Amino acid sequence: MTRVLPALIVGQITLHAAMAGQRMAAPLQALEGGRSAWAVGVLLALFAALPVVTALAAGRMADRYGYHRPVRVAVGCTVMGAGLALTACFLPGWWQFLLLCLGAAASGVGTNIGLIAIQRTAGHLAGDSTERLRVFSWLGMAPSLANVVGPVTAGFMIDAGGFAAAYGLMLLLPLASLWIARLVPQVARPATEAKAGDGSNTWDLLATPGLKRLLVVNWLLSASWDVHSFAVPVLGHGRGYNASTIGLVLGSFTLAVTLVRFVIPMLAHRLQEVTVLRFAMVLTGAVFALYPFAGTPWLMGVCATLLGLTLGSVQPMIMSTLHHLTPPHRHGEAIAFRSMAINASSSVMPLAFGVVGTALGPGVMFWIMGAAVGSGSWVARGLQRAFAAAEQRA
Repeated sequence: MTRVLPALIVGQITLHAAMAGQRMAAPLQALEGGRSAWAVGVLLALFAALPVVTALAAGRMADRYGYHRPVRVAVGCTVMGAGLALTACFLPGWWQFLLLCLGAAASGVGTNIGLIAIQRTAGHLAGDSTERLRVFSWLGMAPSLANVVGPVTAGFMIDAGGFAAAYGLMLLLPLASLWIARLVPQVARPATEAKAGDGSNTWDLLATPGLKRLLVVNWLLSASWDVHSFAVPVLGHGRGYNASTIGLVLGSFTLAVTLVRFVIPMLAHRLQEVTVLRFAMVLTGAVFALYPFAGTPWLMGVCATLLGLTLGSVQPMIMSTLHHLTPPHRHGEAIAFRSMAINASSSVMPLAFGVVGTALGPGVMFWIMGAAVGSGSWVARGLQRAFAAAEQRA
Protein backbone atom coordinates (compact mmCIF):
# COMPACT_ATOMS: atom_id res chain seq x y z
CA MET A 1 0.00 0.00 0.00
CA THR A 2 2.97 2.31 0.53
CA ARG A 3 3.45 2.80 -3.22
CA VAL A 4 -0.06 2.14 -4.51
CA LEU A 5 -1.98 4.73 -2.44
CA PRO A 6 0.29 7.67 -3.45
CA ALA A 7 -0.07 6.55 -7.08
CA LEU A 8 -3.87 6.56 -6.76
CA ILE A 9 -3.79 10.02 -5.14
CA VAL A 10 -1.55 11.49 -7.86
CA GLY A 11 -3.67 9.85 -10.56
CA GLN A 12 -6.83 11.41 -9.18
CA ILE A 13 -5.19 14.82 -8.75
CA THR A 14 -4.04 14.98 -12.38
CA LEU A 15 -7.38 13.83 -13.78
CA HIS A 16 -9.45 16.08 -11.53
CA ALA A 17 -7.15 19.10 -11.95
CA ALA A 18 -7.53 18.94 -15.73
CA MET A 19 -11.30 18.98 -15.43
CA ALA A 20 -11.28 21.69 -12.74
CA GLY A 21 -9.05 23.92 -14.83
CA GLN A 22 -11.27 23.45 -17.87
CA ARG A 23 -14.37 24.10 -15.72
CA MET A 24 -12.87 27.44 -14.68
CA ALA A 25 -11.66 28.48 -18.15
CA ALA A 26 -14.64 27.46 -20.31
CA PRO A 27 -17.20 29.77 -18.65
CA LEU A 28 -14.78 32.70 -18.89
CA GLN A 29 -14.26 32.03 -22.59
CA ALA A 30 -18.01 31.70 -23.12
CA LEU A 31 -18.65 35.03 -21.39
CA GLU A 32 -15.95 36.71 -23.48
CA GLY A 33 -17.68 35.28 -26.55
CA GLY A 34 -20.90 37.06 -25.60
CA ARG A 35 -22.80 34.11 -24.18
CA SER A 36 -25.48 34.79 -21.55
CA ALA A 37 -25.38 33.77 -17.90
CA TRP A 38 -28.00 31.11 -18.67
CA ALA A 39 -25.80 29.61 -21.39
CA VAL A 40 -22.84 29.56 -19.01
CA GLY A 41 -25.03 27.76 -16.47
CA VAL A 42 -25.83 25.09 -19.04
CA LEU A 43 -22.12 24.75 -19.83
CA LEU A 44 -21.24 24.24 -16.16
CA ALA A 45 -24.09 21.77 -15.65
CA LEU A 46 -22.72 19.54 -18.40
CA PHE A 47 -19.60 18.80 -16.34
CA ALA A 48 -21.86 16.96 -13.85
CA ALA A 49 -24.97 16.01 -15.86
CA LEU A 50 -23.56 13.39 -18.24
CA PRO A 51 -21.68 11.49 -15.48
CA VAL A 52 -25.10 10.79 -13.94
CA VAL A 53 -26.01 8.82 -17.08
CA THR A 54 -22.69 7.03 -17.48
CA ALA A 55 -21.83 6.27 -13.84
CA LEU A 56 -23.38 2.78 -13.68
CA ALA A 57 -21.57 1.68 -16.83
CA ALA A 58 -18.34 3.04 -15.34
CA GLY A 59 -18.96 1.14 -12.11
CA ARG A 60 -19.54 -2.15 -13.90
CA MET A 61 -16.42 -1.59 -15.99
CA ALA A 62 -14.38 -1.04 -12.82
CA ASP A 63 -15.81 -4.22 -11.26
CA ARG A 64 -15.05 -6.22 -14.39
CA TYR A 65 -11.62 -4.91 -15.38
CA GLY A 66 -10.19 -3.41 -12.20
CA TYR A 67 -8.08 -0.26 -12.34
CA HIS A 68 -6.11 0.01 -15.55
CA ARG A 69 -8.65 -0.22 -18.37
CA PRO A 70 -11.12 2.26 -16.78
CA VAL A 71 -8.26 4.70 -16.13
CA ARG A 72 -7.17 4.50 -19.77
CA VAL A 73 -10.76 5.25 -20.83
CA ALA A 74 -10.91 8.07 -18.28
CA VAL A 75 -7.70 9.64 -19.57
CA GLY A 76 -8.94 9.32 -23.17
CA CYS A 77 -12.23 11.09 -22.38
CA THR A 78 -10.55 13.84 -20.35
CA VAL A 79 -7.93 14.46 -23.04
CA MET A 80 -10.69 14.55 -25.66
CA GLY A 81 -12.60 17.07 -23.55
CA ALA A 82 -9.61 19.40 -23.29
CA GLY A 83 -8.91 18.86 -26.99
CA LEU A 84 -12.44 19.90 -27.94
CA ALA A 85 -12.11 23.02 -25.80
CA LEU A 86 -8.75 23.75 -27.44
CA THR A 87 -10.32 23.39 -30.90
CA ALA A 88 -13.10 25.76 -29.84
CA CYS A 89 -10.52 28.53 -29.49
CA PHE A 90 -10.16 28.61 -33.28
CA LEU A 91 -13.90 28.62 -34.12
CA PRO A 92 -16.37 31.51 -34.11
CA GLY A 93 -19.70 32.12 -32.43
CA TRP A 94 -22.01 29.25 -31.57
CA TRP A 95 -19.60 26.65 -32.99
CA GLN A 96 -17.17 27.67 -30.29
CA PHE A 97 -19.83 27.33 -27.60
CA LEU A 98 -20.95 23.95 -28.95
CA LEU A 99 -17.43 22.54 -28.73
CA LEU A 100 -17.00 23.98 -25.23
CA CYS A 101 -20.18 22.12 -24.21
CA LEU A 102 -19.03 18.86 -25.80
CA GLY A 103 -15.64 19.27 -24.15
CA ALA A 104 -17.28 19.86 -20.77
CA ALA A 105 -19.36 16.69 -21.10
CA ALA A 106 -16.37 14.56 -22.18
CA SER A 107 -14.14 15.90 -19.41
CA GLY A 108 -16.80 15.37 -16.76
CA VAL A 109 -17.40 11.78 -17.87
CA GLY A 110 -13.69 11.01 -17.98
CA THR A 111 -13.01 12.36 -14.50
CA ASN A 112 -15.94 10.42 -13.09
CA ILE A 113 -14.85 7.13 -14.68
CA GLY A 114 -11.40 7.60 -13.20
CA LEU A 115 -12.80 8.54 -9.80
CA ILE A 116 -14.91 5.38 -9.58
CA ALA A 117 -12.00 3.12 -10.56
CA ILE A 118 -9.60 4.87 -8.17
CA GLN A 119 -12.00 4.74 -5.21
CA ARG A 120 -12.80 1.07 -5.84
CA THR A 121 -9.12 0.18 -5.96
CA ALA A 122 -8.37 2.22 -2.84
CA GLY A 123 -11.07 0.41 -0.89
CA HIS A 124 -9.51 -2.94 -1.75
CA LEU A 125 -6.16 -1.85 -0.28
CA ALA A 126 -7.57 -1.93 3.25
CA GLY A 127 -8.15 -5.02 5.32
CA ASP A 128 -10.49 -3.55 7.94
CA SER A 129 -12.63 -0.55 8.81
CA THR A 130 -9.80 1.40 10.43
CA GLU A 131 -7.55 1.00 7.40
CA ARG A 132 -10.39 2.02 5.07
CA LEU A 133 -10.88 5.24 7.01
CA ARG A 134 -7.18 6.03 6.70
CA VAL A 135 -7.11 5.22 2.98
CA PHE A 136 -10.17 7.28 2.10
CA SER A 137 -9.06 10.20 4.26
CA TRP A 138 -5.76 10.45 2.39
CA LEU A 139 -7.52 9.93 -0.94
CA GLY A 140 -10.08 12.59 -0.01
CA MET A 141 -7.38 15.24 -0.09
CA ALA A 142 -6.90 14.72 -3.83
CA PRO A 143 -10.00 16.69 -4.97
CA SER A 144 -9.11 19.60 -2.67
CA LEU A 145 -5.59 19.80 -4.10
CA ALA A 146 -6.88 19.34 -7.64
CA ASN A 147 -9.39 22.17 -7.20
CA VAL A 148 -6.46 24.43 -6.36
CA VAL A 149 -3.93 23.16 -8.93
CA GLY A 150 -6.30 23.09 -11.91
CA PRO A 151 -7.96 26.53 -11.72
CA VAL A 152 -4.82 28.35 -10.53
CA THR A 153 -2.67 26.83 -13.27
CA ALA A 154 -5.30 27.47 -15.91
CA GLY A 155 -5.65 31.07 -14.74
CA PHE A 156 -1.93 31.74 -15.06
CA MET A 157 -1.86 30.11 -18.50
CA ILE A 158 -4.81 32.22 -19.68
CA ASP A 159 -3.04 35.40 -18.57
CA ALA A 160 0.24 34.30 -20.13
CA GLY A 161 -0.86 32.73 -23.40
CA GLY A 162 -4.63 32.78 -23.73
CA PHE A 163 -7.30 30.10 -23.49
CA ALA A 164 -5.61 27.82 -26.01
CA ALA A 165 -2.49 27.60 -23.84
CA ALA A 166 -4.61 26.75 -20.80
CA TYR A 167 -6.47 23.97 -22.60
CA GLY A 168 -3.21 22.67 -24.00
CA LEU A 169 -1.86 22.22 -20.48
CA MET A 170 -5.14 20.66 -19.30
CA LEU A 171 -4.79 18.22 -22.20
CA LEU A 172 -1.36 17.10 -20.96
CA LEU A 173 -2.18 16.79 -17.25
CA PRO A 174 -4.24 13.54 -17.46
CA LEU A 175 -1.38 11.78 -19.24
CA ALA A 176 0.47 11.77 -15.92
CA SER A 177 -2.23 9.37 -14.67
CA LEU A 178 -1.12 6.81 -17.26
CA TRP A 179 2.51 7.17 -16.23
CA ILE A 180 1.82 6.83 -12.50
CA ALA A 181 -0.56 3.91 -13.11
CA ARG A 182 2.47 1.68 -13.61
CA LEU A 183 2.81 1.57 -9.81
CA VAL A 184 -0.68 0.05 -9.43
CA PRO A 185 -0.46 -3.74 -9.81
CA GLN A 186 -2.68 -5.68 -12.17
CA VAL A 187 -5.19 -7.65 -10.08
CA ALA A 188 -7.17 -10.45 -11.67
CA ARG A 189 -10.67 -11.04 -10.36
CA PRO A 190 -11.44 -14.53 -9.10
CA ALA A 191 -13.66 -16.50 -11.46
CA THR A 192 -16.40 -16.81 -8.83
CA GLU A 193 -16.58 -13.03 -8.44
CA ALA A 194 -16.55 -12.47 -12.19
CA LYS A 195 -19.47 -14.81 -12.63
CA ALA A 196 -21.43 -13.24 -9.80
CA GLY A 197 -20.83 -9.67 -10.92
CA ASP A 198 -21.26 -9.89 -14.69
CA GLY A 199 -24.70 -11.45 -14.79
CA SER A 200 -26.39 -9.55 -12.00
CA ASN A 201 -28.89 -6.73 -12.24
CA THR A 202 -27.28 -3.47 -11.18
CA TRP A 203 -30.45 -2.11 -9.62
CA ASP A 204 -30.77 -5.21 -7.42
CA LEU A 205 -27.79 -3.87 -5.52
CA LEU A 206 -30.10 -1.27 -3.95
CA ALA A 207 -31.70 -4.12 -2.00
CA THR A 208 -28.46 -4.48 0.00
CA PRO A 209 -29.40 -3.75 3.65
CA GLY A 210 -28.52 -0.18 4.55
CA LEU A 211 -27.44 0.96 1.07
CA LYS A 212 -30.48 3.10 0.34
CA ARG A 213 -30.16 4.75 3.75
CA LEU A 214 -26.50 5.48 3.06
CA LEU A 215 -27.33 7.02 -0.33
CA VAL A 216 -29.96 9.29 1.28
CA VAL A 217 -27.42 10.40 3.88
CA ASN A 218 -24.86 10.96 1.11
CA TRP A 219 -27.31 13.08 -0.89
CA LEU A 220 -28.28 15.25 2.09
CA LEU A 221 -24.64 15.96 2.96
CA SER A 222 -23.68 16.53 -0.69
CA ALA A 223 -26.56 18.99 -1.07
CA SER A 224 -25.34 20.74 2.10
CA TRP A 225 -21.95 21.22 0.44
CA ASP A 226 -23.66 22.62 -2.69
CA VAL A 227 -25.91 25.02 -0.80
CA HIS A 228 -22.93 26.43 1.11
CA SER A 229 -20.96 27.02 -2.12
CA PHE A 230 -24.00 28.69 -3.66
CA ALA A 231 -25.43 30.69 -0.76
CA VAL A 232 -22.28 32.19 0.78
CA PRO A 233 -21.45 34.36 -2.28
CA VAL A 234 -25.11 35.44 -2.51
CA LEU A 235 -25.29 36.23 1.22
CA GLY A 236 -21.93 38.04 1.19
CA HIS A 237 -22.80 40.07 -1.89
CA GLY A 238 -26.10 41.10 -0.36
CA ARG A 239 -24.21 42.41 2.68
CA GLY A 240 -21.79 44.38 0.54
CA TYR A 241 -18.67 42.26 1.12
CA ASN A 242 -16.03 42.39 -1.59
CA ALA A 243 -14.90 39.37 -3.59
CA SER A 244 -11.74 38.77 -1.56
CA THR A 245 -13.73 38.65 1.71
CA ILE A 246 -16.18 36.14 0.26
CA GLY A 247 -13.25 34.15 -1.11
CA LEU A 248 -11.63 34.03 2.34
CA VAL A 249 -14.85 32.70 3.86
CA LEU A 250 -15.03 29.93 1.25
CA GLY A 251 -11.29 29.36 1.63
CA SER A 252 -11.67 28.77 5.38
CA PHE A 253 -14.19 26.05 4.53
CA THR A 254 -11.77 24.34 2.12
CA LEU A 255 -8.91 24.62 4.60
CA ALA A 256 -11.02 22.98 7.32
CA VAL A 257 -11.98 20.14 4.94
CA THR A 258 -8.31 19.47 4.21
CA LEU A 259 -7.37 19.69 7.89
CA VAL A 260 -9.95 17.19 9.10
CA ARG A 261 -8.99 14.70 6.40
CA PHE A 262 -5.38 15.02 7.52
CA VAL A 263 -6.35 14.33 11.14
CA ILE A 264 -8.73 11.39 10.57
CA PRO A 265 -5.96 8.84 9.77
CA MET A 266 -4.43 9.54 13.19
CA LEU A 267 -7.76 8.98 14.96
CA ALA A 268 -9.17 6.24 12.74
CA HIS A 269 -8.86 3.54 15.41
CA ARG A 270 -11.13 5.61 17.71
CA LEU A 271 -13.83 6.47 15.17
CA GLN A 272 -17.03 4.66 14.26
CA GLU A 273 -18.38 5.54 10.83
CA VAL A 274 -22.10 5.71 11.64
CA THR A 275 -21.54 7.71 14.84
CA VAL A 276 -19.45 10.29 12.96
CA LEU A 277 -22.07 10.54 10.20
CA ARG A 278 -24.89 11.18 12.67
CA PHE A 279 -22.86 13.76 14.59
CA ALA A 280 -21.88 15.49 11.32
CA MET A 281 -25.51 15.73 10.19
CA VAL A 282 -26.70 17.21 13.49
CA LEU A 283 -23.82 19.70 13.64
CA THR A 284 -24.31 20.67 9.99
CA GLY A 285 -27.97 21.41 10.70
CA ALA A 286 -27.00 23.54 13.70
CA VAL A 287 -24.39 25.54 11.76
CA PHE A 288 -26.86 26.20 8.94
CA ALA A 289 -29.42 27.42 11.47
CA LEU A 290 -26.89 29.95 12.83
CA TYR A 291 -25.29 31.00 9.53
CA PRO A 292 -27.79 33.76 8.59
CA PHE A 293 -27.20 35.36 12.01
CA ALA A 294 -23.42 35.57 11.43
CA GLY A 295 -23.40 39.30 10.78
CA THR A 296 -19.67 39.82 10.18
CA PRO A 297 -17.13 38.17 7.86
CA TRP A 298 -15.31 36.79 10.91
CA LEU A 299 -18.43 35.04 12.18
CA MET A 300 -19.16 33.72 8.70
CA GLY A 301 -15.60 32.40 8.62
CA VAL A 302 -16.16 30.59 11.94
CA CYS A 303 -19.35 29.01 10.56
CA ALA A 304 -17.54 28.03 7.37
CA THR A 305 -14.72 26.45 9.37
CA LEU A 306 -17.11 24.42 11.54
CA LEU A 307 -19.00 23.32 8.44
CA GLY A 308 -15.76 22.33 6.72
CA LEU A 309 -14.77 20.18 9.70
CA THR A 310 -18.12 18.37 9.71
CA LEU A 311 -18.62 17.92 5.96
CA GLY A 312 -14.94 17.16 5.43
CA SER A 313 -15.20 14.19 7.79
CA VAL A 314 -18.13 12.70 5.90
CA GLN A 315 -16.54 11.39 2.70
CA PRO A 316 -14.16 8.89 4.36
CA MET A 317 -17.01 7.63 6.56
CA ILE A 318 -19.41 7.16 3.66
CA MET A 319 -16.83 5.44 1.46
CA SER A 320 -15.77 3.09 4.28
CA THR A 321 -19.40 2.23 5.07
CA LEU A 322 -20.19 1.73 1.37
CA HIS A 323 -17.37 -0.80 1.02
CA HIS A 324 -18.41 -2.50 4.25
CA LEU A 325 -22.07 -2.92 3.26
CA THR A 326 -21.66 -4.12 -0.35
CA PRO A 327 -20.03 -7.25 -1.83
CA PRO A 328 -16.40 -6.72 -2.88
CA HIS A 329 -17.07 -7.70 -6.51
CA ARG A 330 -19.76 -4.97 -6.76
CA HIS A 331 -17.97 -2.06 -5.13
CA GLY A 332 -17.68 -0.26 -8.47
CA GLU A 333 -21.45 -0.31 -8.96
CA ALA A 334 -22.03 0.85 -5.39
CA ILE A 335 -19.63 3.77 -5.88
CA ALA A 336 -21.46 4.54 -9.14
CA PHE A 337 -24.75 4.97 -7.27
CA ARG A 338 -23.04 7.41 -4.92
CA SER A 339 -21.55 9.25 -7.90
CA MET A 340 -24.99 9.53 -9.52
CA ALA A 341 -26.43 11.12 -6.39
CA ILE A 342 -23.59 13.64 -6.09
CA ASN A 343 -23.59 14.65 -9.76
CA ALA A 344 -27.38 14.87 -9.90
CA SER A 345 -27.29 17.14 -6.88
CA SER A 346 -24.58 19.32 -8.45
CA SER A 347 -26.63 19.60 -11.67
CA VAL A 348 -30.12 20.19 -10.28
CA MET A 349 -29.77 21.71 -6.83
CA PRO A 350 -28.18 25.04 -7.92
CA LEU A 351 -31.27 25.68 -10.04
CA ALA A 352 -33.50 24.99 -7.04
CA PHE A 353 -31.29 27.14 -4.83
CA GLY A 354 -31.59 29.96 -7.36
CA VAL A 355 -35.40 29.84 -7.27
CA VAL A 356 -35.58 29.68 -3.46
CA GLY A 357 -32.85 32.29 -3.00
CA THR A 358 -34.56 34.72 -5.37
CA ALA A 359 -37.98 34.26 -3.79
CA LEU A 360 -37.10 33.99 -0.10
CA GLY A 361 -33.48 35.06 0.30
CA PRO A 362 -30.26 33.14 1.00
CA GLY A 363 -30.91 32.88 4.73
CA VAL A 364 -33.99 30.75 4.12
CA MET A 365 -31.89 28.38 1.99
CA PHE A 366 -29.64 27.76 4.98
CA TRP A 367 -32.59 27.08 7.26
CA ILE A 368 -34.35 24.73 4.83
CA MET A 369 -31.17 22.73 4.19
CA GLY A 370 -30.27 22.73 7.88
CA ALA A 371 -33.69 21.36 8.83
CA ALA A 372 -33.44 18.67 6.14
CA VAL A 373 -29.93 17.45 7.00
CA GLY A 374 -30.47 17.69 10.77
CA SER A 375 -33.73 15.74 10.73
CA GLY A 376 -32.15 13.27 8.31
CA SER A 377 -29.83 12.06 11.06
CA TRP A 378 -32.51 9.52 12.02
CA VAL A 379 -31.95 7.89 8.62
CA ALA A 380 -28.29 7.41 9.52
CA ARG A 381 -29.28 5.79 12.81
CA GLY A 382 -30.57 2.73 10.96
CA LEU A 383 -27.16 2.24 9.35
CA GLN A 384 -25.83 0.89 12.64
CA ARG A 385 -27.97 -2.26 12.32
CA ALA A 386 -26.95 -2.76 8.68
CA PHE A 387 -23.30 -2.24 9.59
CA ALA A 388 -23.49 -4.87 12.35
CA ALA A 389 -25.28 -7.32 10.05
CA ALA A 390 -22.57 -6.87 7.41
CA GLU A 391 -19.92 -7.64 10.03
CA GLN A 392 -21.70 -10.88 10.91
CA ARG A 393 -21.92 -11.89 7.25
CA ALA A 394 -18.19 -11.20 6.85
